[in-house]
Amino acid sequence: MLFGRLNHVGIAVPSMEEAQERYRALFGAGAVGEPVDLPAHGVTACFVSTGNSEIELIAPLGEASPLAAFLEKSPAGAQHHLCFEVADLPAALRALKAEGRRVLGEPRIGAHGTLVAFLHPKDMGGILTEIMEAPHAGH
Repeated sequence: MLFGRLNHVGIAVPSMEEAQERYRALFGAGAVGEPVDLPAHGVTACFVSTGNSEIELIAPLGEASPLAAFLEKSPAGAQHHLCFEVADLPAALRALKAEGRRVLGEPRIGAHGTLVAFLHPKDMGGILTEIMEAPHAGH
């Protein structure tokens, strides 16, 4: 099995503050983390713990953010991606590329401090898919 557990569902939001309020009402104040700017990804991210997984709220970090175009099409916000854990990101990418799946950009450090990469939605049943090296993999 190439993919491990679902780590999080990414939700694009136009306002981080409003989204945090909404998710605090749903999951409790303690479930909603603090936003972190991720300049390499062009987003501000905030994780919401749901017990068995997480929701990643992502908002554009500046006008040049790639998320800005996504929100133009879905101004109220929408599901952006699914993220699955893998034990070894470079090995997973080699296997996925061998199957003909396209990787968007180069791997980089994600919000959990481990390597992440994105797979083209057309190769993943219409879903933008993030794979991340599992935080417990020692990285």
